[in-house]
Amino acid sequence: MAKLVRIVIQLPVELKEKLDALKQQGYTTSGFIRATLERELNKLDVRQDSTTRKAVTK
Repeated sequence: MAKLVRIVIQLPVELKEKLDALKQQGYTTSGFIRATLERELNKLDVRQDSTTRKAVTK
């Protein structure tokens, strides 16, 4: 598995409540956000420049 890093974001209360509701369907907040980010970033065809570790779009 890839090395994981922690990020901290602020969300409106309404979004947090929706994320919390997903737990009843078996999702974790982290798992849902990770899967959503992977799916959306793959759509953008984002590649990583290994020298700067910043995402670079084509």
